[in-house]
Amino acid sequence: MDLTKNFVKNKRPCADGFRWFLRNHADGSDYQPLLNALVDAGRVEDACWLLTQFGPTDEVLQVDAIDAEAMVFAGTLEVQGNIEVTTVLRAGRSIRAGGGIRAGKAIVAGEDIQAGGSIRCDGTLEAGGDIKVAWGIEVEDAIRSGGDVRAEWEVLCGAGLTLDGNLMVGQDLLSKGALRCGKSIRVNGAITAHDSVWAGNGIACGATILCDSHLEANWGIKAGHAIVAKGSIKAGESLQAQEEIQAGEGYGVYAGLVVQLEAWEASAQVHASSKPQRLMSGWWGGACLV
Repeated sequence: MDLTKNFVKNKRPCADGFRWFLRNHADGSDYQPLLNALVDAGRVEDACWLLTQFGPTDEVLQVDAIDAEAMVFAGTLEVQGNIEVTTVLRAGRSIRAGGGIRAGKAIVAGEDIQAGGSIRCDGTLEAGGDIKVAWGIEVEDAIRSGGDVRAEWEVLCGAGLTLDGNLMVGQDLLSKGALRCGKSIRVNGAITAHDSVWAGNGIACGATILCDSHLEANWGIKAGHAIVAKGSIKAGESLQAQEEIQAGEGYGVYAGLVVQLEAWEASAQVHASSKPQRLMSGWWGGACLV
């Protein structure tokens, strides 16, 4: 793709960025070489803007490892080992690493992100598709995914966690912002959320669910230990915990919100070590037998 002066100007770039383009590439430039030149000149934000304007390519870059200040690539990155960037790692399509991925400010992919190790980022982690990690995920800011998020170890998120698909975590999940999952949440360890939790389908947790705001799932919610929220607890179907189910002061516990009243005994059961206070809907079934 040949980016001419008029072609770039029609996208309304910032004045400073366009002056840099005229000084350095007045006769035009191919797409990826221009992205590389911007990154080399320390104009990473301009490179990201250019990629947003002109979109991804089908080009694939295959390397053994990446250790750079920043990387902005319009196609797919395939790296055998680790990826280490000081600031921004961005790909128009997918990022695939045989080892871990580490970035100082942001990791962004238009499609999937896959890592054979851990992902660590001091900023945001964002993928248009799935995020799949063989170890853990630790992100200081938000995590956003247009597909599934799967980590075999823990997931630690310093802000909100938003995804369109399923969330699957092998160990503990900590979210300091709101957690919104378009499908189901399945966590083998504990869920600790310092804001609200919402799932379009169900929530299954191997240990305790602690939520500092409202906890809601359109299907059921199940925990291996306790379910404790500072706001309301709402389940479209059943609620089950081996220990207590406790909503916040002044809030209620609701089960069977999408189930007809005559079907509550079968599909809107509430099981816990003791009957929850302010159980507003659902069929109380006593303590769990297993």
